Amino acid sequence: MASNRSFALKMVLWSLVRRRSRLLVALIGVTVGATVLLGLVTLCRDIPRQLSREFRSYGANMALVSAGATGRLSADDLARAAAVLPADRLVGLTPFRYESVRSNMLPYTAVGTSFEDVRRTSPFWRVDGAWPSAPGQLLLGADVAAFLKLEPGQLMTLDGRNEAQARYDPKDFVVVGVVSTGGPEDGFLYMALADMEAMTGEAGRLDLAEASLTAEGGSLQELADLVKSRVPSVDARLVTRVTRSEETVLSKLTWLVYLVTLVVLALTMICVTTTMMTVVMERRREIGLKKALGADNRRVAKEFLAEGLLLGVAGGLLGSFAGLVFARVICWSVFGRSLNPEFYVWPLTVGVSAVVTVLACLAPVRRAVDVEPALVLRGE
Repeated sequence: MASNRSFALKMVLWSLVRRRSRLLVALIGVTVGATVLLGLVTLCRDIPRQLSREFRSYGANMALVSAGATGRLSADDLARAAAVLPADRLVGLTPFRYESVRSNMLPYTAVGTSFEDVRRTSPFWRVDGAWPSAPGQLLLGADVAAFLKLEPGQLMTLDGRNEAQARYDPKDFVVVGVVSTGGPEDGFLYMALADMEAMTGEAGRLDLAEASLTAEGGSLQELADLVKSRVPSVDARLVTRVTRSEETVLSKLTWLVYLVTLVVLALTMICVTTTMMTVVMERRREIGLKKALGADNRRVAKEFLAEGLLLGVAGGLLGSFAGLVFARVICWSVFGRSLNPEFYVWPLTVGVSAVVTVLACLAPVRRAVDVEPALVLRGE
């Protein structure tokens, strides 16, 4: 039995070597198919992670607000909610506090925040001048700066009343920059949270916090539910305009990748089928002679399927290495980041390549087993 298997393997290998020029075409086709399969599947699995980070440049995707009737979020509650969010997914967490202030008897809305965190959660802010880096500095929205005709380096005096309606003394701030986003941010004044607390005499009080997380729609909702269950005084809400856009883009891109992969695999099958059909036509006399010497249809079919299987495994292995390089190049060129391939994609690629190649050989095998020895050996 062992000698028969060894002889059959030698016959298959010898057949591949003798027709290497034609079978090389099929091998290249399988390799290209495997390359595209591994490359696109790897990218498809890694693209959500990459795009999730890219979408963070469009702003936060979760808002943390108070679940109480006061609508005020305490600093302690925010700290407890931040502890629930996974550190490896948290890009940034920015607190915001809004107060009504006056300058030259005109009302404005001042926002106390952490500028270091803003730069992480809202990288789309365009600042003309500098970011506030010291106490007593202001960042003006573009609309406010245009209305007041203020530029970086000029002074702005603010006064007003705190939540208890107690009037606080006027304080001078230096305008260091003008922020422009094309959104509501252009109509606010921004100062450090510590400056706002010192000016109003009220500390530890916030209106909301914006969190930027590298998570997809489903897992992002799970994180929001986790925050609400662990910290009942905090209500975590998804920023739908960001999360819906992210989900839509990822869904369409995933379907496009799968469609391209199916098309490439179909072309691979056509290439292998055409090549093997040509090989069968060239080997008609050989097949007829084998049948005349006692080989049955099952043995003939096994030989051709074994050739296809070897082609599929060889092309799958070559395509796996080429596909990894392909995926890394695409990922680095598009996202500027490294790729994290998953191990299971390698055997999956080899297995799919082998199955596709064997399926592509079914039509040529059927043609081979239909060969009539008497007719072929007579030259008909």
